[in-house]
Amino acid sequence: MNHEEDQPADPAALRRHRHLFRAVRRSRKPKVRRSDITVTDEATVKRATKAAAVGNAMEWFDFGIYAYLAVTIGKVFFPGGSTQLLASFTAFAASFLVRPLGGLFFGPLGDRIGRKKVLGLTMVMMAAGTFFIGLIPSYESIGFASPVLLLICRLVQGFSTGGEYGGAATFIAEYAPDKRRGFFGSFLELGTLTGYTGAAGLVLILNTTLGDDAMLQWGWRIPFLVGGPIGVVGLYLRMKLDETPAFQKQAAQMSHSPEASTTETSEPRLSENVPQKELKTIFAQQWRTLLLCIGLVAAYNVTDYMLLSYMPAYLTDALGYENSMELVAAIIAMVAMALVIQRVGRLNDRFGRKPVLMAGMVGFVLLTIPAFALFQQGSFVAVLIGLLVLGACLVCLLGTMSATLPALFPTDVRYGSLSIGYNVATAVFGGTAPGVMTYLVNSTGNNLAPAYYASGAAVIGIIAVLCMKETARKPLEGSPPSVSTHEEARALARAETNEPTF
Repeated sequence: MNHEEDQPADPAALRRHRHLFRAVRRSRKPKVRRSDITVTDEATVKRATKAAAVGNAMEWFDFGIYAYLAVTIGKVFFPGGSTQLLASFTAFAASFLVRPLGGLFFGPLGDRIGRKKVLGLTMVMMAAGTFFIGLIPSYESIGFASPVLLLICRLVQGFSTGGEYGGAATFIAEYAPDKRRGFFGSFLELGTLTGYTGAAGLVLILNTTLGDDAMLQWGWRIPFLVGGPIGVVGLYLRMKLDETPAFQKQAAQMSHSPEASTTETSEPRLSENVPQKELKTIFAQQWRTLLLCIGLVAAYNVTDYMLLSYMPAYLTDALGYENSMELVAAIIAMVAMALVIQRVGRLNDRFGRKPVLMAGMVGFVLLTIPAFALFQQGSFVAVLIGLLVLGACLVCLLGTMSATLPALFPTDVRYGSLSIGYNVATAVFGGTAPGVMTYLVNSTGNNLAPAYYASGAAVIGIIAVLCMKETARKPLEGSPPSVSTHEEARALARAETNEPTF
């Protein structure tokens, strides 16, 4: 007879076993169910990417037109004098002051009613603002009312743009599979380069065929009037798409909460009080990430606007180059960046966002001053080499930032947080960059002053990159994993299912 079986269990031993079981249970990673994984449709992702990229191209076509016609616009809309270019860039910067307001308005709205609707609205406003600039009479015709009307149109553009980049980047990031987010995100900035290249090409053709007098009288209006039809095309592409899978799942979850709207609707829609709650959440819980976003965007925007917006006026006004020669060099540099930007997207998918961003930031610190020294040489070849050097640094940022920034924030506040952080940085550092650089050159007489300014901004970027987490090949925070095929989904579900181990 086994007397051990009749002995009562040791209470202390039972407690130890219970604690051990609970520890094992807590150590389990939650199973990733196959139904929780989003399997993207390649054709749908490509359509979404194209729609977002076309809108971004429209935005930068508008800004490119203004930048490449800054000297002419100064003569048309402002009284004569040596400050016409500075006044022109001041109006350029003024539109950026309202971009944070646009971000505060459109960002939470996009998190409530959906990304697609807000991106359609921003497209309409941007196209309208661009089109009406082409209709404003000159300063000689109506006096002071002319720059006032120009400023109003620029403010409309700036307000609408406050919801454009954050929404477009979020749109692509939430559609793209996790392992290819950098590649698809690079198309957004391909739209940037396409818009700038199209603007530069159109201005170059008009300058060559019409001449200075005709451009000053009426030729400058043509690029702005072209912006209207382009906006209609972008709106059509965006309205044909469905909402992003991440937003649809978020809306479905919120619809079962007590705070969700009880109104039946066929469109994903969150609670009416989301915007107020979201702003509190963003500033209370996301402020550290907002500061990180602002640091990244500040460095990115200063270098971006220096190369793509300020450089034409700098080479023409400060260094005395012919406008046509400078535009040819700028077009070559932008086409070169466009040809490699998708490769940069693949690189940051493979090796990570941080190494590629760091390469661009360090490149600007080390190479901006030598590139500006080349600009002083007075030859087309020297200008082209300098632009290509800076373009190689910039394309590292362009091809990576669109995948980096949306991944900083969770799904429920992604559009709003990114729109606020991006536009605050753009308003303070990006839109003011051409004006600040023009002022530095005029006040110091040092043609290398813009290089020092850009290098300082890149140092801030290096610090921000060191502080950020690596997000490549990982799901967006608050969103389910996203893969390209059903086979990949099954493999991921198996890999994420952990059995308890001792």
